[in-house]
Order: sequence, then structure tokens, then C-alpha cells
Amino acid sequence: MEINSLQDVEKGIQEHSSSLEESAVNLLDDIINVLPVYIKDLINEAFEYKRIPKEYLLSSIFFAFCNASGLAFQIDALGYSNYGNLYFALIGSRGDAKSPAMDLATGPLNKYDNQKYEEFREKSLEADPGDIIDRKQLFIQDATVEAAYYMHHKNPFSLGIFIDEMYHLIEKMSNPSSKDGPAWRQLLLQGNTNKHVDILRKTTESFRLTKSYPTLLGSIQEQFIPKIFSGGNEESGLTDRLCYSLKLTHNSKLSKYRIGLDCLRNYSDNLLRIMDHRLVVEEKKMDDPYVLTCSSEAEDILFDYTQKLLDDQKDTESGEKEYLSKIQINIHKMVLILHLIKQSAKPELSLKVEPATVNEAVRIMEFYLINFRIIKQKLAGQVKTINPGDIIRLGIKNNATQQQIAAVLGVNKSTISRKMAKIKI
Repeated sequence: MEINSLQDVEKGIQEHSSSLEESAVNLLDDIINVLPVYIKDLINEAFEYKRIPKEYLLSSIFFAFCNASGLAFQIDALGYSNYGNLYFALIGSRGDAKSPAMDLATGPLNKYDNQKYEEFREKSLEADPGDIIDRKQLFIQDATVEAAYYMHHKNPFSLGIFIDEMYHLIEKMSNPSSKDGPAWRQLLLQGNTNKHVDILRKTTESFRLTKSYPTLLGSIQEQFIPKIFSGGNEESGLTDRLCYSLKLTHNSKLSKYRIGLDCLRNYSDNLLRIMDHRLVVEEKKMDDPYVLTCSSEAEDILFDYTQKLLDDQKDTESGEKEYLSKIQINIHKMVLILHLIKQSAKPELSLKVEPATVNEAVRIMEFYLINFRIIKQKLAGQVKTINPGDIIRLGIKNNATQQQIAAVLGVNKSTISRKMAKIKI
């Protein structure tokens, strides 16, 4: 295509974007078709009868299995140990059925949370004054970051951050004067690689977790995408850790039918079967987590894909280069989750990952990479390059601490201290 004007540039971008979206839809169909029947049926029936986009429900299902598995399962491959916590962002417009997808996928686990809340309430009513009753739960929807850390302390195997509209959380993270925002971002940054959590308080309970396991599912409207990539979120690496789902599938045909009860029951039974395995470890009936290992051929496929990601980074612009780096971690997590999804439908739990599972996980990560590329194209020209000096000046004017400014920019506090000494307000 010959380019003679800005209009030609815009046309070229639109054509390339359409091509990417077509590739994403084709890849999505391939992914769904090789999933276990109980997952494939749920996605297809939800799309046909409830007009729930397939990509939204797929990501929400992954999130549900991330929560169900928790720290009870790890995968050892290529010399690394990883767990299955991933972060998902559903992006679309109002009325795109993001919430129904989230609710449908997490429904069986929400019932678990309801049951545990009733048990907590009954024990609290029967307890003596001063007794502390711990509440078991999988999800938080509206909490301060301090409450989130405390809930994770009481439920060390997972922290499910389930946010129907996460604009306000993202906006906090983008605000250098916010107290909670940088702390939320730090939790997600460190939790992605399951780092320890050590909370020290003067007036409340102090605690330490040897491993953290946050997982995230949230929706955000498309016009707010720039917020995800601003205010230090991109610079700190938070944006690179998200698996994005743009709306790609459309169904405008109303149906009188409901999702079949057998379809819903099969999904619930298999998801809760993974939860049952988790409870064996969580309730100390096993001393160690289940450890997944790859067959020789499966590990070769994982090795080749990781090497390809490293090679691709050399010829890729900044932005996507960092995203490719995080895929090198997330591919391990996705292999684990996909293996559990497949094993949940079998009578015996196998801990050996087969080549087909790794190949399918690779396609899934490529799907999320395409979504990321589409988003970056949509953002072209919308997000200005951030001058660290401007962020520091803004932080000083808003009385932000050096630690808060450092969290926004994703650097060490000592770096901020040196830069502040050179900045004139």
C-alpha cells in the first residue's frame, strides 16, 4: 500500500487491526474446539442462548480454575517452579455481557463462598466475646488493600480479586497521591511470581506469608484502556502481566432457551473436583503441593516456545518486548491451569503434562498476545510518553512519599531520592 497522507496511515492501521481481529477469532475457535466437552458446551450454549461472548467466558473460566487450584498445585519445568495464578481483563463497552460471563464461570465457587460465610456467621454467633473466628473465602469484590492482605493471610492458598468494574482500581494505581493504589499494584506485581508477603503493623496484627497467590478478573470499558497504560502502570510492568480479552464474537439473535442443566452441572462438578484436590493439601492431609512435570516431548515444546519468545524480543519494539517477557512466565501458569481443566474430567488425577496440553497452552498465550497487539494499535497516539520528572513534580505537589512515587514509576526509592534532589519545583 502506497502511503501519501495521514488518511493512508489510518487506513493501513485499520486494515491491519481487522486482520489481527480475524486471526484472534480463528485462534479462539481452535482453542475452544480442543477443550474438554464440558467447557466447550458451556461456552457455546452461553453464546447461543445468553449472547455471552466466547472470549469473555473463556477468560473467566480460566480465572475460576486459577482460584480453585491455588497453591495446592505447582508445575516444575525448564528448571523453574510456577503456580497457576493469572490476571485477566475483559474489555468492551457497556452491555457487552462482561458481567454475565464472570458470574457464570465463578458461580460454583461463589456458592462455596456463600456456604463458608454462613458457617462463619453461625460460629460468630456461638463464640464467646473476644474469640476470633476466621472466615474462609475465595473472592473479594470491594476491599481496602489492607483488608485484602489480611484476607490473604487468613486464606493463604489464594486471593481472588473479582471486580465487576475495575476502572476505579486502575485509576487509583495511576494516581501518585493515592495511598491504596501503589499498594494494590505492588501486591499484583509481587504476587505474579508468588513472592512472600510480610506485613508489619504497630496497632494491628502483623503476619507473614511465605508465598502469595493473588489472581485477578475484572472488566473495564474500552474508553478507559489508556488508564491501564498510564500513571506508571506500564512502566512498572503491571500492564504486561494482564491477559486481555477484547470483544471479538457477536450474537444479536435472541433465544428463548436456557443453558442446559446438565451443561451447568458438568461444569460445576469438574471445577469443584479441582477444589476438592486443593482442600486435601490446604487441610494438611498432604504435606506438599501436587507437583506437575512435563513429559520429555512436552518440555521440548515448552523450551522451543520460550526460546522463540526470547528471539522475538530482539526484533520487537518496547511495549510488546516486555509483554513477551511476561509470557515466558505466564505460559507455565497456563500449562498448569489447562492441564487441570483437562484432568478434572477424568477419574484419576495425573500429574504428567502431555505435549498436546503444551501446544494448546501456546495457542492460548498467542491469542492473548494478539489481543494485546490490537489494544496497542488502538492506543497509538492516545497515550503520551511519561516524563519521570513530571511524575515526581506532581508527587511532590500532592505530598506523596518517595515510596509512593517509586511505586508509580516502578523504580527503587533511592532512585527517586536522587532525582528529587535535582528537581526544582
